[in-house]
Amino acid sequence: MTTKKLTQAAQWIGSANALIVAAGAGIGVDSGMPDFRSDNGFWRAYPALARGHIKFEAMASMSQFEHDPHRAWGFYGHRLNMYRETEPHEGFRHLKTWCDAMPNGHFVYTSNVDGHFQKAGFSEDRIFECHGSIHALQCLRHCNDLIWPANGFVPEVDAENCRLLSPLPLCAQCGAVARPNILMFEDYSWNNHRSDLQHARMNGWLNQVGFERGGVLVLEIGAGRALPAVRGFSERMKQRGAKLIRINLNEANDVLTPNHVELAMGARDALEAIASRLGP
Repeated sequence: MTTKKLTQAAQWIGSANALIVAAGAGIGVDSGMPDFRSDNGFWRAYPALARGHIKFEAMASMSQFEHDPHRAWGFYGHRLNMYRETEPHEGFRHLKTWCDAMPNGHFVYTSNVDGHFQKAGFSEDRIFECHGSIHALQCLRHCNDLIWPANGFVPEVDAENCRLLSPLPLCAQCGAVARPNILMFEDYSWNNHRSDLQHARMNGWLNQVGFERGGVLVLEIGAGRALPAVRGFSERMKQRGAKLIRINLNEANDVLTPNHVELAMGARDALEAIASRLGP
């Protein structure tokens, strides 16, 4: 059955005229990044948080920056360094090849904040990061609407204790602590201006791509049910008339219909298996 599904997926990609890549956290696991959605994966990456039984949701929260910015930046600084150092896996190259070949173009919708689609060569104006990016900073107090690159911030982190050792990044306007431009839990001060511009570009493309004529394909990769933003987006695109290929190692069902295929595989394995059926 898996062989039949892979063949069908390859045929759909080969015949599509517009491709939407919808990516969740699962796409990054094959690049060697931790699985933050499981306590075990998260705590293996952050032993200090394991000792305190502190979960991902508690760390990825605005309250951490308000109460202990050095620990908050210990967590996010470690992630920033990791994302800068990690190379996207080979599956990203296949995705870019397929996207570049689409007659009516492509767009990436992702909940990931790691910037790996840009690192893999995807154009900035073809990406919507619905939860923001760790590579951009904003004022913790939201004293202004400025969002600036994190390029000049190189965090020195005590990973064992999850503490930032180097100076905290600061807002140039008011001197408050700067934070990642990421939508966190319990977050009422996220500056969504950058994300809104990306969203508007995507919607402009979606409105022109011609769902009614067929040929639009959604390739969803590594998007689970815990945070359903990506899955919800994929389902909305399917309702508009797109075909859907869903790749998820742990949360795929046995589905093969005329407009929907699900593959219970890891991202890299599935993309490489599809690429082998498409040929050079």
